[in-house]
Amino acid sequence: MRRYQKKIAKEYIELLEQAHSAVRRSMETEDERTVLDLLGQCQEAAIHLGTMIEAEEGEDCRAVRMLEEYCELVFQIYTLAGQKQALNPAKVHKQLKKQLIPIENSIKHEIRERLEVVFLPYKVSMWDSLESIWMAAEQDENCDAYVIPIPYFDRNQDRSLGQMHYEGEQYPDYVPVLWYEDYDFQERQPDVVFIHNPYDDCNFVTSIHPFFYSSNLKRFADLLVYIPYYSTAGGMSEGQRQCPAYYHADYIVMQAEKYRRFFDDALSQEKLVALGSPKFDRVIRLCSNPPEPPEAWKEKMAGKRVCFYNTSINGMLGNTEGFLKKMEYVFRCFEGRKDTCLLWRPHPLLESTFVSMRPQFKPVYDTLKRYFVSGDWGIYDDSPDMTDAIVHSDAYIGDSATSVTSLFGIAGKPLFVLNNNIHSVPEEEDWRGEVIRGFFVYGNQNWMVAQGNKLYYAQKEDFQYQYCCDLSEYARGDYYIWTVTVNGKNYVCPTNANDIVEVTAQGIKRRIPLENHLEQPGAFYGFISCGDYLFLIPNYYPAIVKYDTAKDTVQYIQGNQDVFAGTAPNGERYLGGYCVCDGKLYLASPLDNRILVVYAHTGEQKIAALEADGVKGFCGLVCDGTDIWCLPYEGKTIVRWNPKTGEQQGYADLPQGLTCKHPVRKYECMTIPFSRAVFYQNEVFLSPGWGNMFVRLDKDSGKMTEWKPPFPVPEKEKNGYFTFSGMASFVTPAKNVSGREHLVFSGYDRKLYKIDLKTNEWQEIDIGFDRTDLEKGEAGFQKESQWLQYCCLENAFNSLPDFLDGNITGHAFDRQSQLDAYGSIAANHDGTSGEKIYEFVKEKLGRKPT
Repeated sequence: MRRYQKKIAKEYIELLEQAHSAVRRSMETEDERTVLDLLGQCQEAAIHLGTMIEAEEGEDCRAVRMLEEYCELVFQIYTLAGQKQALNPAKVHKQLKKQLIPIENSIKHEIRERLEVVFLPYKVSMWDSLESIWMAAEQDENCDAYVIPIPYFDRNQDRSLGQMHYEGEQYPDYVPVLWYEDYDFQERQPDVVFIHNPYDDCNFVTSIHPFFYSSNLKRFADLLVYIPYYSTAGGMSEGQRQCPAYYHADYIVMQAEKYRRFFDDALSQEKLVALGSPKFDRVIRLCSNPPEPPEAWKEKMAGKRVCFYNTSINGMLGNTEGFLKKMEYVFRCFEGRKDTCLLWRPHPLLESTFVSMRPQFKPVYDTLKRYFVSGDWGIYDDSPDMTDAIVHSDAYIGDSATSVTSLFGIAGKPLFVLNNNIHSVPEEEDWRGEVIRGFFVYGNQNWMVAQGNKLYYAQKEDFQYQYCCDLSEYARGDYYIWTVTVNGKNYVCPTNANDIVEVTAQGIKRRIPLENHLEQPGAFYGFISCGDYLFLIPNYYPAIVKYDTAKDTVQYIQGNQDVFAGTAPNGERYLGGYCVCDGKLYLASPLDNRILVVYAHTGEQKIAALEADGVKGFCGLVCDGTDIWCLPYEGKTIVRWNPKTGEQQGYADLPQGLTCKHPVRKYECMTIPFSRAVFYQNEVFLSPGWGNMFVRLDKDSGKMTEWKPPFPVPEKEKNGYFTFSGMASFVTPAKNVSGREHLVFSGYDRKLYKIDLKTNEWQEIDIGFDRTDLEKGEAGFQKESQWLQYCCLENAFNSLPDFLDGNITGHAFDRQSQLDAYGSIAANHDGTSGEKIYEFVKEKLGRKPT
């Protein structure tokens, strides 16, 4: 009998018990009419209950026979009462109770309860996120498990529902599927419904059928359980923090306990259960007992190392042009090789995403696809299930922000993570593009963090850097970035770490711990000192951090973070400029005219609003000693602001021909035209951000003209190893922002120049590293970060051909190290996640979190 039916049977028994008591009371008051009415209702209820039990358990069920006997007793009492014969109310009550007790016990103990569990996958490629739970339910003789593939739709560009898709016929032969219109949720009232689509109406690319939105399903299911359709190699995207299904589901299964704090704080903590990923179960099961590869693959694989090439949606959307050039480069690297075979498996939604979000690039993608498929030298896999491709591959190459990396990780197969900006093998000096990040105007430029988290030091203050120490156990992840010197002490500041590191020329002296709020990359984006204080400016971290270097104390200044960090209408994260002036920290909004003022000594905050026309946020603030120059985030207006007097002046007459271009997507805009300002006499010199020129501004007249530096500044990067956010920037330390001599860093070729603005004389400053130091410091295969576990990254020291040839600089691949790393981020990573999830819901039925 179904669980919900046993619940109904229990309710029938309780109603009969209440009716028996009411019969006794009515007899005692000699209310004959009520007595007969109640006995009739008892008879009717017993018949309904017996009919329901017989339909499920058969007529031989003992409870059915006892219910028939109960009905006979009720009829006898009814007859005697109708004949007005004297009846003892207490005796009648005792007879009815005595007859009911064994019926209740029989239903409770003899009739076995059956669960009805429904699985609602939509794309067959995501079935692996539910399969091992279904297998556990299918093996339970007291459970009826139904797999009901549901239809989904492509989104049109206006977000309306487009073409419908149904993939029910593509599921493995051993999975019995039910047509989605043949299951009546209203009638069946399933005990548990498992879903793996959390978006309801909020997916811009596809939508499942609206009937199957979580908000509707919750009306029918006793328990609604969300299982992530993805697995993770350590990180979680911001888009997964708040999804509609989270608020309707009774439980959300997490891959590991470490992800609990990532989810929206408004969610009940009881909803979040760390039970692992069924996706790992399937990979572990099939890798331990590999099936035969498809016949069409065998000849191409024979005697070769097979590399699984993954092209993800995130990679395509992040830099579509670079993504397509990367595809072409990868194909060139594999074509003609006799020792390796490329198995290309695009994300199943990649083509529909091109159509809906990047239609102008779809023809280029189609051309590359035809080139690969028609060449017939590799394997193109668009089968519904990618697990076969993983099982028969020897290594992974592709993007990092994808579930597939974690599946290869848990399988113990090497991961070589590609950089979509790299489209050529490295030349001799291309390492400079990766190692030299730039220079920090608020920091000590004698220190540089490079190659992930390795600290280098120019002891002679000559930009000739030598290895000092490792700052983190992780090889990459940008845990630390710039070094700020306060009162003679050097502090390496974190972007993603939980501490500030005090260093000397001999290495790490000590660590200043911070409260841990790191759920994803991007904790801090700015660092600046003011007197004895070192400030860390947060991106996702929940407070401005103020470290008092004299007292060795840390203060967390909370509130008003929305002023200087926010999301623009285009969905991109914008971060405002900042500076210190006269004992105060100034933090500008990137979106509007507000500036947050923080008094350095007390931490007191206030908000100022600039009133100049055309203000749409500020990407940079530069103090010339008296005024703060506010550089526009969007638009043309530069604002000169005196914080003491409140005086403001706008400058918007930009030189003709000044345009901006997005550094990744390459579209024209008027975003971040300038990166930095320096001052000499009565002029302001502005270096480009996303803009295409330097500008000279006359303070008195307000006239702006193009300023052309006398040294060569490339207008585009040398190659993909030299990507940068802008062509060049003034990097003169902030304390020297006014004067004749200034430093300019040319981003696209990583060169540093010193210029005299009075004479226009210049010289190139050599930025030096010991090549041996760099090669020794290269990670190779190591734990990359807490967001991406064990892997090797493509760079100037380890190119794709290097990986294919087995010429890795740094640590060689170690399978056990990889298994240990990925095991640390997954509960039940022994292949039992599905079993544990099924046992959990069985235990929790009837005890849902409030």
